[in-house]
Amino acid sequence: MAYLKALYLLAEGSAGSGARRHGRRRLTTTAIAERLEVSAPSATNMLKRLAAGDLVAYEPYRGATLTQKGREVALEIVRHHRLLETYLVEALGVPWDEAHAEAEVLENALSEALEERISAALGHPRFDPHGHPIPTKNGALPRTSRRSLWGVNDGEVAMVAQVPDSHPDALRYLAEVGVLPRVKVTVVSRGPIGGPLFVRVNDNETAPVALSKEMAEAIWVQ
Repeated sequence: MAYLKALYLLAEGSAGSGARRHGRRRLTTTAIAERLEVSAPSATNMLKRLAAGDLVAYEPYRGATLTQKGREVALEIVRHHRLLETYLVEALGVPWDEAHAEAEVLENALSEALEERISAALGHPRFDPHGHPIPTKNGALPRTSRRSLWGVNDGEVAMVAQVPDSHPDALRYLAEVGVLPRVKVTVVSRGPIGGPLFVRVNDNETAPVALSKEMAEAIWVQ
């Protein structure tokens, strides 16, 4: 199931808006192997097995994409993960930089009955603590922004919609400087040759916050 989830998240995070929204961008075996930290031959073998089960469409040297059946399975895993992150942070007080790793451990063990109880207890949330959309029970997703903070012009104001959740150090830094979902930021300036990007948080008059280009590209805004 890790491969299906990886395919979905890679497509969601790096494709054009339409392909990302449906999680159906064709991805290279190398990209999948790097995401899962396995060898390319191992990834190839697993993709062939998933293709035999009609979970992915795989073509040698061209990569793989989720089938409709595979996407449905991937969305269910993503739903488990993001509900767990939300529950860990909101109900148990787990720091948001630790919730991702904990949810990774628990997501495959979560029963459908407990998943629904968690969702109901949380008021059926639409987004997790990092701003990522939580699929509904039938696989529907709320509309989300596809614009990166790096793409915001100097002097422009934007609201943070999503931040990357898989790097604890980055999350701790973002929390420290106040770059959080639903927070407004103003792009002040950017350094030459790829950054950093300097932003002001909530019209705060203190020194602007510095974000690397890589981080700014991974933060989505409205």
